[in-house]
Amino acid sequence: MKFSKFILLSLVAIASCHLELTRIVNDESMIMTINNMATTWEAGANERFADMSLKSVQRLLGALKTPAEHKLSPKQVIVRKDLPDNFDLREKWPQCESLKEVRDQSTCGSCWAFGAAEAMSDRVCIASNGSLQTRISTENLLACCSSCGDGCNGGWPAQAWEYWRNHGLPTGGLHADKQTCQPYSFAPCDHHVKGKYGPCSSEEFPTPKCSHNCQAGYPKSFTQDLWFASSSYSVEGEQEIMTEIYEHGSVEAAFSVYEDFLNYKSGVYQNVTGRELGGHAIKLIGWGVENGTKYWLCVNSWNEGWGDNGTFKILRGEDHCGIEDEIVAGLPKLKTQFLQYLSDQ
Repeated sequence: MKFSKFILLSLVAIASCHLELTRIVNDESMIMTINNMATTWEAGANERFADMSLKSVQRLLGALKTPAEHKLSPKQVIVRKDLPDNFDLREKWPQCESLKEVRDQSTCGSCWAFGAAEAMSDRVCIASNGSLQTRISTENLLACCSSCGDGCNGGWPAQAWEYWRNHGLPTGGLHADKQTCQPYSFAPCDHHVKGKYGPCSSEEFPTPKCSHNCQAGYPKSFTQDLWFASSSYSVEGEQEIMTEIYEHGSVEAAFSVYEDFLNYKSGVYQNVTGRELGGHAIKLIGWGVENGTKYWLCVNSWNEGWGDNGTFKILRGEDHCGIEDEIVAGLPKLKTQFLQYLSDQ
């Protein structure tokens, strides 16, 4: 009798666990709970995750906790005394097209590569004073950086910047882009909603195979197309991070995602309910103060159908969810690219 009761309780536990993993993300009760709280943000149903299970979402959370041996040395930043209360790179550098994009990692845990390649692209444009509208390849970084982790199963943002410095990365835009060497393999998609992208696959995509060739029709060889960084580093401290963004452009950040974050729509996010799901990487493009609450301005890689047109704000200055824990960046090496740019004009 005791044995039967043990089996029954075990089956109930297994069933409960399965229900938790398959529970719908756009949970109306959670949205109502959040919006009834006296908090700094508003929740709502996001098209990007309409009728999507938590298990499916966890596949997208690909930022692995960086082990000590893979951490980058912190940069010694001289903090500026003239930092504004509110700052948005898109306003300071409106000519940089990459800053206006919200990409989509599709059904692959490649956020670590997206946050890196997006910030790298922004930094090339800013370092060139808006002359170079380059897109660094997420595809090549995802497929070829074996030291970064496990591709679509997650990676270390810090190692992505080291790879750029040591090996270089070719150009690569959004899916089906014909103007770059290695565009992203996977198309943006809509989860169980009728949108402009079409339905997502129900299965996670495998990591693409590493290639050292550009797509057919691209005018340069892979080697000719490589872009390099002159340095890679981490940044520590709120004012130091702000100074780094102000002077050099976007940085990559990683943080812990909780269930309530998935329902973010507007305001300054801070965790109020739900369990931790995993690590996620994004890029930081600015900061500000909203109704007395300090925030970081971030760009996600879940397309425009999530959050505030693909962006979100998160509490600043308190290392909330670890957002200030692993800030990484680097400076592009542009001399060769500038010479090529001038010769093409």
